[in-house]
Amino acid sequence: MTRVLHVLDHSLPLHSGYTFRTRAIMQAQRAHGLEVRGITGFRHIGEGPPSEEVDGLVFQRTRGKTTGPAGMREWREVGAHAHAIVRLAREWRPDVLHAHSPALSGMAGLKAARALGVPLVYEIRAFWEDAAIGNGTGRAGSIKYRLTRELENHVIAGADAVMTICHGLRDDLIARGFPGGHIGVMPNGVDLTLFGRPPPRDALLARELKLDAKEPRGPVIGFIGSFYDYEGLDDLIAAMPSLVREQPAARLLLVGGGPMEAALKAQAGASPVAFAIHFAGRVPHDQVERYYSLCDVMAYPRKRSRLTDLVTPLKPLEAMAQGRIVAASDVGGHRELIADGLTGVLFPSDDPAACAASLVSLLARGDEWPAMRDAARAHVAANHDWERNVLRYQAVYQALLQPTGKVPVPAAA
Repeated sequence: MTRVLHVLDHSLPLHSGYTFRTRAIMQAQRAHGLEVRGITGFRHIGEGPPSEEVDGLVFQRTRGKTTGPAGMREWREVGAHAHAIVRLAREWRPDVLHAHSPALSGMAGLKAARALGVPLVYEIRAFWEDAAIGNGTGRAGSIKYRLTRELENHVIAGADAVMTICHGLRDDLIARGFPGGHIGVMPNGVDLTLFGRPPPRDALLARELKLDAKEPRGPVIGFIGSFYDYEGLDDLIAAMPSLVREQPAARLLLVGGGPMEAALKAQAGASPVAFAIHFAGRVPHDQVERYYSLCDVMAYPRKRSRLTDLVTPLKPLEAMAQGRIVAASDVGGHRELIADGLTGVLFPSDDPAACAASLVSLLARGDEWPAMRDAARAHVAANHDWERNVLRYQAVYQALLQPTGKVPVPAAA
């Protein structure tokens, strides 16, 4: 039985898109007969034990902290994480190390793989230097930006196989000069046992949120996720006066939280249609389905940037699987997921008026929704089902463990 040790930045019980993707991969691999474990680095913030079981998955923690000037501190962090990986691997004896971005985790995995003499698979979920710009902690072209990029280039060159979560990231690596035959795609997926059945509308929750205050009930536009600037929620709030003018009973439901929460609430409070904008706050992951049930259309108005053009988000796929109609800005990450007019609709990014016009048009074409729902759910089932997609990794592992070590990466997925 093949043993795979996943090298991670952080993991469950922390909740994030990163930890949910990790859980989905590891659980699907275990269901297909692989033995899996995870090991996190210093950036996993938690009070749990050194070895922790969550949702049936075992995660080993790398404890401690490093000191020193920037650069030296991160290099010491990599060394400590690599040492912990080697120590665990000599006890548990994995066949493959599977590291997941950011580059610090990848570098720790690379150092450990070389010490152990086992193959390394490196998964890139985003370019962390671009993500730092998106969440307000980085600046394009800075020394930190360039060093992060060069460190990841080093990991990519040293890994035995590289997988990205979407074609945008893969295409960027090929443009840097990396051979396409070395880089595959393992797209974001949905656990269809959790998100594959559209839930009935939760009337009790709708009353609690005052979404049914106006009769007859109007359409609900929803967003569920983190409130980062790049998500473009300010554009969605700015679009609401035009939308309500055409659809007086329309409501906007924003579920989640994050750095932009205070600014968005202030903007909504000053809007002439403040009564139509509802904030639900953060909700437990096992309650998300209740909030999806209230939304007729899920809106994703991401602003254009390197991050949003290159990286495909997970939330639109969950919405499609839930039978929700999806409207999204036309950034590259959305264009990779959504066929305009077939599985959802796309509108120009960074343009509240265009967002409003698209939503007004979409709400007026309700007769097209059943076909759009069916096409979207079929797309998710065919291309983004974890149960099926995880087999791509098994093919890579098996190839790496053959005497030739030649890897047929699934790049055209």
